[in-house]
Amino acid sequence: MKNLSKVLIGILVVIIIIAIPVVSGYNNLVALEQKVDTAQSNIDTQLQRRSDLIPNLVSTVKGYANLESEIYTNIADARSKLAGASTIQEEAAADHELTSALSRLLVVVENYPDLKSSSNFQDLAIELEGTENRITIARQDYNDAVTEYNTKRRRFPSNIIASIFNFEQKPLYKASEGAQTAPSVDFSS
Repeated sequence: MKNLSKVLIGILVVIIIIAIPVVSGYNNLVALEQKVDTAQSNIDTQLQRRSDLIPNLVSTVKGYANLESEIYTNIADARSKLAGASTIQEEAAADHELTSALSRLLVVVENYPDLKSSSNFQDLAIELEGTENRITIARQDYNDAVTEYNTKRRRFPSNIIASIFNFEQKPLYKASEGAQTAPSVDFSS
C-alpha cells in the first residue's frame, strides 16, 4: 500500500511538473494575442478618427475650391472600403487608397492661398496631421505586438502549446502594393 501511494504521489508530481509550464505557456500566448487584438483596435480607432475628420476637411475645401469631383469620389470610395475592411490586409490597402486620395486633395489646396490661410482649414489640417502621427504609432505598436506574439508561438515549447490550442500566426501591418510610389497629380487640365 505504501508503494502504491508513493507511485501515485510520483505520478501527481510529474503531472504538476508538466502542467505548470503548459498552463503558463498557454496563458502567456493568450496575453500576447490580446495585446495584438488591442493594438489592432487602436489602429482602427485612429483610422476612424481620421475618417471622421475627412468630411469636414472636404467641406472646407469645397467652400473655397472648385475641384474635380473625381477627388471627392476617390475619398468617399476609399472611406467606404476602409469601413468595410475585414482583414488587416484589406484595411492596409484601403488605408493606402485613402491616404493617396487625401494627398491629392492636399496638393490641390496648395493652389488656393485663401483656403490655406483659413483658420478652419488650418485647424483641420493640424488635427489630420496629429491623427496621421497617431496612426503611424498605432501601426508600429501593432507590428511590435504581432512580432512578439509570432515569435513566442514559434519558440519551443510554446510552439507545441500553440499548435495544440490552435494559436494562429498573425499578419503584420504592411503597406499595400505601390505604397512606396508617390501618387501622381496632374494640374494640366
